[in-house]
Amino acid sequence: MNLIWSLSSAGVGKSCLLLRFSDGSFTTSFITTIGIDFKIRTIELDSKRIKLQIWDTAGQERFRTITTAYYRGAMGILLVYDVTDESSFNNIRNWIRNIEQHASDNVNKILVGNKADMDESKRAVPTSKGQALADEYGIKFFETVSSAKTNLNVEQVFFSIARDIKQRLSESDNKPEERTIKINKPDQAAGDNKAPERSACCGS
Repeated sequence: MNLIWSLSSAGVGKSCLLLRFSDGSFTTSFITTIGIDFKIRTIELDSKRIKLQIWDTAGQERFRTITTAYYRGAMGILLVYDVTDESSFNNIRNWIRNIEQHASDNVNKILVGNKADMDESKRAVPTSKGQALADEYGIKFFETVSSAKTNLNVEQVFFSIARDIKQRLSESDNKPEERTIKINKPDQAAGDNKAPERSACCGS
């Protein structure tokens, strides 16, 4: 099971993104997330069925102490901002600092600019600016739309972070075996040179 976490300021539409992905639906009747909510969806990824448990956090400051308690359990984190709200974009750095303080060091992260279908006259954060911030932190970047008419990149965002988590866990499982091979190399070299084992460590 992949535990995926979504973080953002209030009102950027992350709950709508989650609803669109988990239920394939959209609603204009938005109710502010109170504390913590979550959805579950099972997907097929690289011919394997994976259950995604996606936690949706409240963006309001008064719930910050609640949300930080869940950081450690997150395998992946979506950082969401509203492309029409520059303050939500500027807050991403604060969320990243919180991740660095409370989450695991190797947690996977993706930056998401939501409401990309809005009229360009209302856009406050250019695509290039979002990409530059993602590049700065070495994370992937998507712009999304979760409206009734379209769901641009919504599936791609969740599948991408799920794939990143799966790859990281797979690489982590392989590390002990790789270390064993490296440890054995000096002995193999010593055997090839027909030198006594203790001469390699004692220098005699």
